[in-house]
Amino acid sequence: MNEYTITRNNHLVDPVMNIYGWEIALYLFLGGMVAGMMIISGYFLFKGRQKEDLCSCIFLPLLSFLLLSVGMFALFLDLDYKVQVWRMYTTFQITSPMSWGSWILILVYPALFLNMIIRLPWYLPTKLGFLNKWSEKLNSKSSGVKAVGILNMVLGILLGVYTGILLSSFGARPLWNSAILGFLFLISGLSSASAFVHLVSKNKDESILLAKADNGFLVLEFVVIGLFIIGLLSSTQVHIDAAKIILTGTYAPVFWVFVIGFGIIIPLIIQFLAVNHKIKHTPVAPIMVIVGGLILRFVIVYAGQLSHWTKKAFLE
Repeated sequence: MNEYTITRNNHLVDPVMNIYGWEIALYLFLGGMVAGMMIISGYFLFKGRQKEDLCSCIFLPLLSFLLLSVGMFALFLDLDYKVQVWRMYTTFQITSPMSWGSWILILVYPALFLNMIIRLPWYLPTKLGFLNKWSEKLNSKSSGVKAVGILNMVLGILLGVYTGILLSSFGARPLWNSAILGFLFLISGLSSASAFVHLVSKNKDESILLAKADNGFLVLEFVVIGLFIIGLLSSTQVHIDAAKIILTGTYAPVFWVFVIGFGIIIPLIIQFLAVNHKIKHTPVAPIMVIVGGLILRFVIVYAGQLSHWTKKAFLE
């Protein structure tokens, strides 16, 4: 046993290995992507686009519901005390990010349900007549549809920010201990969601609109990552050591090649040329953005576990 060994689930684990593993990284990615989808579909509802047959706001709510459930299941797999999960909902601790996140996730599901029934998709059973009645009631007033749109946008923003705050609240990990991490994950989630809608939307105008929006999100994500790194490098020595893990250390190749190059710069160039009619729109750029967003979560989660206050980070 070396001096870095700790105990988790009665097993000896080295910090280089999983303290938080793929389950948390997947949950953070899916949670951020769902947050982005909620904001996009909520915006479309607010603008009254649910009346269009090819609007992505018709299928995004159900897809968001499914993706968030997969993410929640991944989070559940990572929990040490699975049978005690229900206790999270017997109280609300205003100073606890986990408590905030638990209740936000509970509110997200009914918001997605309301979004979904505004324009009932064809694949829902026709026998569910009560859904038609609820849908007609929501659509009877434009203010009702707009209210659902605003609700989804607000909860989407809260969910996206929370995925970053979940990590930044762990002060013992210098790489995670940044107030900007929540904003970074929100923008990354919006970028991944925009790329997905750009990829699958059958509405050409909507697809182009989301490609343009994604270009803006990619630029903003690049800037926020820069601010995140500058914040670490201008702080204490342990924060500088933490930054070096992704800049020049263990995770530098993955960070520079797959997050910055593959996930931001290259798709940004491709989509910029596409929206300016220099080249044709292809699935390549949006797929790269989505994969880059997933890898960003893995890099942050795994690299953060190498950063310490009492020991220098593993830079070799």
